[in-house]
Amino acid sequence: MPLLADAGAALSMDFAANTPIESVTLYLFFAATVAMGAAAVYFLAERNSVPEKYRSVMSVSALVCGIACFHYYKMTNQYMSGESFPTALRYIDWLFTTPLLLIKFPLLLRMGGEKGRNLLTKLVLFDVGMIVTAFIAETSPLGGVSWWGFFIVACVFELLIVAVLYTSMNEAMKDSPAPIASALRTMRLFILVGWAIYPIGFLLALGGAEEYREIAYNVSDVINKVGFGLVAYAGAKALASVEGLGRTRHPELDPEPQTV
Repeated sequence: MPLLADAGAALSMDFAANTPIESVTLYLFFAATVAMGAAAVYFLAERNSVPEKYRSVMSVSALVCGIACFHYYKMTNQYMSGESFPTALRYIDWLFTTPLLLIKFPLLLRMGGEKGRNLLTKLVLFDVGMIVTAFIAETSPLGGVSWWGFFIVACVFELLIVAVLYTSMNEAMKDSPAPIASALRTMRLFILVGWAIYPIGFLLALGGAEEYREIAYNVSDVINKVGFGLVAYAGAKALASVEGLGRTRHPELDPEPQTV
């Protein structure tokens, strides 16, 4: 695991006590922890405001952010200790949270039966393959054969996930309500564009810019976990409004219709 430049020297919450890049990285770890925790609470609080058939999506969104909040709290403490970068903790988090992110696609599509199982199996297997091979690459000697080889394999798995999302879902999306289909199209962009930031962050380590890599990872995680959940929520909430489920009747202002 790569070590900080001054291994063993704990970082301070005082910006001026560290190098500027160390302080920015540390503050972003704190900010990501707060963002994940707040999002988890928000998704749980809003769970009952969406149609019942999509409430499981809100539960998964809350679970993703809750798991990430815990891991970011641990990662913040490890980075602040100055002993090492929290690489293992980060990949443990991704091993749990990224499959849960992908599960939202069949949940929103309401895909059951063999088609749903096939889509879910492909997404989860490719995702686990991506995380495992990327971890092997990240913990291999920098710039070595293993580092490059497993990094390329991880990128192939990521491309396979994108390919599945852009081929296997098209027919099911045509039968989905317009707000849900719109949310799914945006969520696919998160995987196509948002997840592309991770390989870029990985390559930043080549120039000895591990802190910049951590910054890229932290910002990407907030966007791809919190933003992903917000898009799914917006789609379900819009559908609730269309179906009249998002409107609360106030007896004083909206009395029951009188029968004649």
